[in-house]
Amino acid sequence: MINDADLGTASGAAGPPHGSRSLPRVEVDSYNAELRDQDGSFIGDRASNRAFHAIIEDWRDCLQQATGPASDPLGERSSHDIGRRGLDQILHGSDLEAAGLVLGAIEHFAQDFTGVVCRFLRHEGWQGTQRIVVGGGLLETRLGQLAVGRAGVLLKARGVDLPLVPIRHHPNEAGLIGAAHLVSRELVDGYDGFAAVDIGGTNIRAGIIAGHVEQARDFSRAAVWRSTRWQYREDGAPSRDAAAERIIGLLLELIAQAESEGLTVAPYVGLGCPGMIAADGTIERGGQNLPGNWECDHFNLPALIQEVLPEIGGRPAIVLMHNDAVVQGLSQLPFMQDVDRWGILTIGTGLGNARFTNRRPGGA
Repeated sequence: MINDADLGTASGAAGPPHGSRSLPRVEVDSYNAELRDQDGSFIGDRASNRAFHAIIEDWRDCLQQATGPASDPLGERSSHDIGRRGLDQILHGSDLEAAGLVLGAIEHFAQDFTGVVCRFLRHEGWQGTQRIVVGGGLLETRLGQLAVGRAGVLLKARGVDLPLVPIRHHPNEAGLIGAAHLVSRELVDGYDGFAAVDIGGTNIRAGIIAGHVEQARDFSRAAVWRSTRWQYREDGAPSRDAAAERIIGLLLELIAQAESEGLTVAPYVGLGCPGMIAADGTIERGGQNLPGNWECDHFNLPALIQEVLPEIGGRPAIVLMHNDAVVQGLSQLPFMQDVDRWGILTIGTGLGNARFTNRRPGGA
């Protein structure tokens, strides 16, 4: 077990600071912006997986109150139990009333999401944004993709000619691949891959990322070689320390698998985690969806990993953590070189957000 005495306050690595606003190829102008409505509620709460399911349940309640429980085309199961993929099947199925209910929820969500986008565009850190990438778990489904497409149309109808583009990589992989851009290319050059972890409010994913820099120096060909997912919410409510131990175990297992198959693993572990990440690797705020209290000064996940993995492949390892929306957004960096200022919104357990300004060779 991890004891409080084992919890460091600095990673001990000779790498860049955690949560840095100045990365090798971008400036992070804003991230984890906690924008609020006039009533004090977070606007991001209107654009999350929870919000989508709440909208469907509201529609169902309206039908039941109007004409009785038998009028609900989705039956007795909650939308959460049906799940996103089940709702996708309903959308394409033969039950037109059920599909119509899901379509109504998509329209409602798209309207709310459009308002959220407009609110972000007025935020100081998002001024001059030229494109927004949309990621997160909802984009795994057709209903999420339709909601984003509809929001793009609604934005244009408001006179906002700003493209909303789905993230290029699968959302499950983008939060791992983006870690390639947290450090200088030289750190991972010459290796077959590196280790990364994406920590979310429901799942934790760990993987080995093949950079394929010999094919594309900008990591545009980077891909997940192997990954594993822990759906910790389904395991009840694991403690913070149990979660940390599981993350470390996943990393050790994946690195060992890679090395056993002849892959060279770079001495680098990239972490994406919700919240505001302090330079020493602690979480200042925004970790409320994580298991246990991650926002205390004596809990430092990068330091714990550094203790167990001081070296990878015989070389001193660097463990670097940044906000999960930042890391997911960075996976899109090779494909955003035709604009200067761009952002990402991730629709997951909450609404992740980050805004970037590209660095140009020889420029500021």
